[in-house]
Amino acid sequence: MALTRRQKQVLDVIAGFVDENGYSPSYEEIARGLNLASLATVHKHISALTTKNYLKRGFNQSRSLEMGSKYLQENRRHAERASLEIPLLGRIAAGQPVESTEQRATLSFADFIGNAATFALEVRGESMIDDHICDGDMILLERVSEVSNGDIVVALVRGAETTLKRFYREPGDKIRLQPANAALQPILVPAADVQIQGRLLAVLRKYK
Repeated sequence: MALTRRQKQVLDVIAGFVDENGYSPSYEEIARGLNLASLATVHKHISALTTKNYLKRGFNQSRSLEMGSKYLQENRRHAERASLEIPLLGRIAAGQPVESTEQRATLSFADFIGNAATFALEVRGESMIDDHICDGDMILLERVSEVSNGDIVVALVRGAETTLKRFYREPGDKIRLQPANAALQPILVPAADVQIQGRLLAVLRKYK
């Protein structure tokens, strides 16, 4: 069950107090932290958070609140995602210089890593250089059953060879696997001879 906005505020006050002091706040301190005049309202929110397993409380004990299993689980998941994020500080000109402005954002790889259908390959060859995919690049792909015209895919051809190309359907139940290199010819094969193994998600390049 999702938290309401007010329940989230109560939980944040309690967690912040515990982090700062090493022990749980009293109901009066929670009320002050939320600018509430009624302790009954604090009791109501704590009961709801306990039912949802975001809090644990002991009976007949002072300052007996503890962070519950649901809170710890979500906090751990958030920490794991944060460890897969790097700062995104803005944009950089690759043409004419532009005024530098700082942004506060992050680039997260958690969506890629947390997906069991995602895999990586190392590129060999220069058939896709006009799409800025070069020999030695690492590519991230997603296993999919359907692709669209123009998608960059890894295709297994005639059950023997795999290749990275743009995918196009052609008349006569044919598939055209189009390189991004003017020096190379497209591969035109019957659709039955092509098995799509993945669709391109991202390209990674290391310079040292």
